[in-house]
Amino acid sequence: MSQWWRDLTFVHWRVDPDLLAPVMPVGVRPDLFDGSAWVGLVPFRMVDAAPGHGGPTPWLGTFLETNVRTYSLDDRGRHGVVFCSLDANRLAVVAAANASLGLPYRWARISCHPEALLEDPTGQRLRYDTARRTGRRPRSVLEVEVGDPIERPSPLQHFLTARFGLHTSVLGRTLWVPNTHGPWPLREARALLVQDELVTAAGLPEVTTSPPDSVLFSPGVHTVFGLPQRL
Repeated sequence: MSQWWRDLTFVHWRVDPDLLAPVMPVGVRPDLFDGSAWVGLVPFRMVDAAPGHGGPTPWLGTFLETNVRTYSLDDRGRHGVVFCSLDANRLAVVAAANASLGLPYRWARISCHPEALLEDPTGQRLRYDTARRTGRRPRSVLEVEVGDPIERPSPLQHFLTARFGLHTSVLGRTLWVPNTHGPWPLREARALLVQDELVTAAGLPEVTTSPPDSVLFSPGVHTVFGLPQRL
């Protein structure tokens, strides 16, 4: 599957690796940077998603998504992402993703304002509002101010964004799904408002009660997922 990820904000907190043990698939452990595990809240626009080598799927291929994620490492040395939850505003996408890859997608109302950013978004404010339609209906409101481009990402910024696969569990079996994309065009960002319940709802309480340790923005990249592989 190919797709564009647009207008992403990466908000991250440093956490104790032991907190992540319940969310890791079998055979996968937390990936650490500077001795810490990391939890991310990442809202963005999914654009022109397409299965196989076909063209973009009309309407269904473009939607808003907010995911809660952490980082993983398997015994073959592959660094990946483990999604604790993924909220999307397309019900058909939620159903298909849950059925095919066992990803914890949830149906939500999501808005992003403004709907289009300036060519140079430095100083522009961006607000994401996610409200899940199911369960306890947790909500996340995030407002950021976009800063200057980052010419050379730091090792931590690279660790948090340059991820080339995901680990997931389907019917008790852990899968690795490879993902390829070009370098992220990253920008500094400043969190103006973080009111989040999604991270707690994903089984990671009290993470978002403290200010985030890293906030980044990217206009996005094109990415392609390969076929799943057994661990």
